Amino acid sequence: MDRGLGFTEMFELPVAVDLRTAARALGVHPTTAYRLIRRGQFPCPVLRLGGRYRVPTAELMRVLGIEERPLYDVDPDEDDEGPDGPHTLF
Repeated sequence: MDRGLGFTEMFELPVAVDLRTAARALGVHPTTAYRLIRRGQFPCPVLRLGGRYRVPTAELMRVLGIEERPLYDVDPDEDDEGPDGPHTLF
């Protein structure tokens, strides 16, 4: 079985993922994920598009307890003030 997804990998996912990726993030085998869907017990909403399942990444992250927050590319070793003055987030 594949290892689970890391925290950084979660933030690199597209808007929706296939069922195998969702199962990997949840730490379950894909066969178990399909079984849970058939029973209506998968822990987050699943979309069926044609013959394929897609899981919205935002819902997957919510189930995993990962909040969506904007990420800023700020070097933690950089001084609080750059050439344009102090860094602000808004």
